Amino acid sequence: QAQLVESGGGLVQSGGSLRLSCAASGSFFSILAMGWYRQVTGKQRELVATISRDGSTNYADSVKGRFTISRDNAKNTVHLQMNSLKPEDTAVYYCNGNVKTTPWTTSKAYWGQGTQVTVSS
Repeated sequence: QAQLVESGGGLVQSGGSLRLSCAASGSFFSILAMGWYRQVTGKQRELVATISRDGSTNYADSVKGRFTISRDNAKNTVHLQMNSLKPEDTAVYYCNGNVKTTPWTTSKAYWGQGTQVTVSS
């Protein structure tokens, strides 16, 4: 089993920056892809950015050039550096990790509890 815990959310003015972090803990073999998703009340959760274990990244068009995802495999952490924030980036941000509990099992998606990001205009 794995637990993912996010940190770093908060209130920031438009144009500002925030850095989100997510740490995985528990008993597992490895974490494959990790990512950040966000959700606004009443809307579907949407992908923000993902990163593979070897560092390949993918971003939503709306955040390209402003957000940067990174990870530290040794520490089982993933980060999201968010620059030039806009009011439309306001959402609850969730960390996701595809976790293999043993070398022989398929991966399973785990989610953090979410952290609120609010960007004021």
